[in-house]
Amino acid sequence: MIIRSNLQKQVLSLYKHLIRAGKDKPGALPRIQHEFRRNAKIPRTEVMRIEYLVRRGRRQLEQLKDVNTKQLGAFIKTSPDQSEST
Repeated sequence: MIIRSNLQKQVLSLYKHLIRAGKDKPGALPRIQHEFRRNAKIPRTEVMRIEYLVRRGRRQLEQLKDVNTKQLGAFIKTSPDQSEST
């Protein structure tokens, strides 16, 4: 049996709730999975950073649950050579 800390339980619960809320929203599931995989590399000792990300995730969950939210978008940083020149 795996014993998890309270913070680990919060993260897993948040992930589960985000996945459920994102099922009906186009583009939500890949973004949720990408964010969690990217942040999975954060060391357990960085508790403040993890707590910040959990709070941020909860705010995003509330936004995702909003009936007015149709899909998720993302701003993508491009390099200057990829921008169009006129």
